[in-house]
Amino acid sequence: MPRRHFRKYLPSHAAVNENRYIARFGSWLKHHNLWHLHRRSVAGGLAVGMFAGLIPGSNPVQFTAAGLLAIVFRVNLPIAMIVTLYSNPLTIVPLYFLAFKLGQLVLMDSGGSLPSLAFSLEGKGFTEWLPTALEWLGSIGKPLLVGLPLLALLFSATGYLVVRWAWRWYVITAWRRRRLVRMKRSAQEP
Repeated sequence: MPRRHFRKYLPSHAAVNENRYIARFGSWLKHHNLWHLHRRSVAGGLAVGMFAGLIPGSNPVQFTAAGLLAIVFRVNLPIAMIVTLYSNPLTIVPLYFLAFKLGQLVLMDSGGSLPSLAFSLEGKGFTEWLPTALEWLGSIGKPLLVGLPLLALLFSATGYLVVRWAWRWYVITAWRRRRLVRMKRSAQEP
């Protein structure tokens, strides 16, 4: 893949080893796969980021989970953390709705659509709003609780396989291109 473009944004292995903040963590953040761009590390980083992006909570929670999972699985740490940004305020509602529907499908629950929250909260004060919101969460809880980890695993596996396939396709295409150039050069030489 076009690693030259991304290398200028990532720290070198020497810079990582010499960083005083990273030195506090000892050897945990010094593994070369955490910072290098190769097929396994990038694909794993994307998979970890896709999984961590669906962890409920805001970005610091997702970043921390992605960082810890990247360290455990020794995959690219910056990519894992950046990929978590696919779940943001614009995409979280459709993602959770998809997780809810996946949970309904797995549980064979034909409960219809997601219960409406807006109409049940209309005109209520905070003391009435909170129990109503909690009741609504309880009504969608089981399908969402099952669907969210399944969707995260599905996104992770799909992302991992797509990156591995795309990387392999790019390398094979580059090899063929170089072979054709060599063949043209050898045909032109007397």
